[in-house]
Amino acid sequence: MSKRKNEEKIFTLVCLALLTAMQIVIARILVIPLSESLRISFSFIPVVIAAGRFGVLGAVTVYGLGDFIGAVAFPTTGAYFPGFTLTAMVSGLIYGLILGKKISNLRIVLSVVLSQLLCTVLMNSYWISSLYGAPFTVTAGSRLVQAAVMGAVQIVFMVICLERICSRIKIGGYRKN
Repeated sequence: MSKRKNEEKIFTLVCLALLTAMQIVIARILVIPLSESLRISFSFIPVVIAAGRFGVLGAVTVYGLGDFIGAVAFPTTGAYFPGFTLTAMVSGLIYGLILGKKISNLRIVLSVVLSQLLCTVLMNSYWISSLYGAPFTVTAGSRLVQAAVMGAVQIVFMVICLERICSRIKIGGYRKN
């Protein structure tokens, strides 16, 4: 293996480790609580950067490892549950597949809506109702409010800021339309 390939692999590994660390800090520490069940977090930013720079595998890795390490290092509501890590990985998969290296406003909206509906509303509601015995429809209804708030925050932030972020870290392909 050439020296150049080794350097690229090391660069990728270091970047993914830094993005994972950023995701953990943002998700566990830099959170804006609006109510007991509603909080605003910008933990999607490192995942979107990983999706744009390293594709599907980068986004899945950052969200999956970030959730696992964060849950173990900073437990908030009890023991670690792998279902939430699976949800994080599926969300990373959605960002990686839809955004990839062709980020546009339409792709941003599509990825956020799919991620919020599939992951926040359906998957997390299922895990919560399985863990705590709460009715799925009630849980999904309350998660729908959270998904709407966070979805709006994500779309606005990504549309306004992603072009600047992408150009600075050499993620190509951002288009406004």
